[in-house]
Amino acid sequence: MSIGAIVRGLFGPYERQVSNAYRAFFFDIDSYVERLRQWKPSARRILEVGCGEGAVTEKLRAAWPGAAITAIDLTPRLGRLYGGPRERVRFVQCSVQQIAASEPGAYDLVVLGDVLHHVPMELRQGLLDAIRLALAPGGAMVLKEWERNYTPIYWLGYLSDRWLTGDRIAYMTREEARERLAGSFGRAALVAEARIAPWRNNFATLVQP
Repeated sequence: MSIGAIVRGLFGPYERQVSNAYRAFFFDIDSYVERLRQWKPSARRILEVGCGEGAVTEKLRAAWPGAAITAIDLTPRLGRLYGGPRERVRFVQCSVQQIAASEPGAYDLVVLGDVLHHVPMELRQGLLDAIRLALAPGGAMVLKEWERNYTPIYWLGYLSDRWLTGDRIAYMTREEARERLAGSFGRAALVAEARIAPWRNNFATLVQP
């Protein structure tokens, strides 16, 4: 268990509120999900890769109440703090490669938010390739990351993430992220970008093969 999980557990019944307040300092989930809605308003099958304990999943369920949502992660704690309706939402402890193998071409929206910087460099392209295989014809994926730019807020985010998760994280610049995406989807598939409140380090890229 990570240090962050242990610390949050100490708050007992207030863990959810503390987690939400901490996350909101760095990242406005509502603004993020609203941007996803603008980019893919008619999504019917959504795959969230690296769902963690379910904070974004809950917002996705509220934004697309009629969609079927599959939220996956490698952690056994996935979906633990999810508080939304359970209908049409499933949490699965597996990799995106497993999803691509068992459900190829099934999802018209794949969400990859603040995950890639936790993945070892040598495994990142394979993860993105698997997402491409999981996309339905006409589908889209959205990559959201924390941009490496060495500003004070960047370092605060880096140290916080590194300390709380214990992972050897490695953030990318915007162009490095675009190169990764282009390697799996082609540069022409990178069709839109946005910055997500409250910090410009939060950037999202819409990919439509």
